[in-house]
Amino acid sequence: MDDSDRRTYLKATGSAAVALALAGCTGGGGSGGESSDGDGETSGSDTTTITAGTAPGFPPFEMKEGGELVGFDIDLLSAVVTEADGYELGSWQEYAFDSLVPALTSNKIDVVAAGMTINDEREQQIDFTNPYYNADQAIIVRENGDFSPSSLADLSGHKVGSQSGTTGEGVAKELIEKGTLKESNYNTYDSYVFAVQDLENGNIDAVILDLPVAQTFADQRPVSIAFTYETGERYGFGIRNGDDDLQSALNEGLAAVRDSGKYEELRNEWFGGSNQ
Repeated sequence: MDDSDRRTYLKATGSAAVALALAGCTGGGGSGGESSDGDGETSGSDTTTITAGTAPGFPPFEMKEGGELVGFDIDLLSAVVTEADGYELGSWQEYAFDSLVPALTSNKIDVVAAGMTINDEREQQIDFTNPYYNADQAIIVRENGDFSPSSLADLSGHKVGSQSGTTGEGVAKELIEKGTLKESNYNTYDSYVFAVQDLENGNIDAVILDLPVAQTFADQRPVSIAFTYETGERYGFGIRNGDDDLQSALNEGLAAVRDSGKYEELRNEWFGGSNQ
């Protein structure tokens, strides 16, 4: 798919197509040489085949075009593993976002590529590669609607949604703990696609989500970004604790992709050249 086709897909099909991706798959399995059960099996050569996990419904990082996974994370991990000495990318497995860490720790997959923020809570369970993308949170509302918040405090008394297991949910829970947001006014979703649909239908008043994804929805749907909440988040590829060889190989691959200009090429394809 060339650059114009990718952008045409994003604008024409919007988030309706990515809603097809919510069913979580169980079990792992890489391809090539010998089969992988998610713990990085070595194929007939000295190359280890790894199984990747993701959570479609997070455009433009990961989504479905028909039955095919596409997105920035999909292309970037493929490019990184190509540059990672001793490894090759086998199959992709799809999960709900909050099921990815359990899938990784139970050896169903070997690496997570899903716009996952590096934070202390997750680092107690898994390791990460070096960061590959910077992001903040955004609050989106219905376009041309009556609600125009300019701060988190303005969400008080309104119905708010986010995706389960995400930073957006963490922000909402903090607001609930502070008493700013009533728990009864908070809705959680398996996918931001459903959250945005509820926003459009008037069932909620705002959605808290990652800024680059909010920008994509604003391009596709009748929603707009009310304001940005700076969090200084950084995304990384998730790997199992102690998998030092894979971590080193992916970090080297990521550095090679940046040095070669491939990272910038992919960023321009999916984000129109935003500086991340």
